[in-house]
Amino acid sequence: MDDPLRVVLADDHPVVRDGLSALLASVDRIDVVATAATGRDAVAAAVTAAPDVIVLDIQMPDLDGVGAAREIRRAAPRVAVLMLTMFDDDASVFAAMRAGARGYVLKGSGQEEIVRAIRAVAAGEAIFSPGVAARVLEHLSGSAAAADPFPALTPRERQVLELLAAGLRTTEIAARLGTAVKTTTNHASSVFAKLQVDGRAEAVRRARRAGMGGGQPPIP
Repeated sequence: MDDPLRVVLADDHPVVRDGLSALLASVDRIDVVATAATGRDAVAAAVTAAPDVIVLDIQMPDLDGVGAAREIRRAAPRVAVLMLTMFDDDASVFAAMRAGARGYVLKGSGQEEIVRAIRAVAAGEAIFSPGVAARVLEHLSGSAAAADPFPALTPRERQVLELLAAGLRTTEIAARLGTAVKTTTNHASSVFAKLQVDGRAEAVRRARRAGMGGGQPPIP
């Protein structure tokens, strides 16, 4: 008889970790061998606990889920990565796929779907929540809208990103848009979170590569 699947759960919310642990404890032939609250701890657990599957959230302290997935692919390539997150925007989904995730399931999915996803990625399959899967197929078929590289952004956030890419400072963006500096800063922070970047420089780099910035040269 095959050994039980060994699973590591990584999420910065104790309620989520405890809930998933309780769920999987009731499932035959799945053992939770470790939990982690940060991205760095998740990478360490992927190496030391030798799991078959690691379940990662996107947004975690120290190192986000995408960065953790990328490091796990290098340090423990046998470990299958399953993203379990509330973020369903295209930027997060495709960043996770590029980082090596085999599956992408949304929080709020049914218990059976989560268990099925864990078993699927352990078997080497790719699995996505239904809404995410539809967009992945659209992207792969070339029918996704190329003119909208950051669909998760609101119109105002898109304006802020465009002006950041054009080289404007926060105070200049606030004056251009007629908003308070604090409001503009909040919009910029939201943009960075949705794009899963560390700050302005990386956001500008991605925006210019997507053709934003009014003719400013792309940043290598």
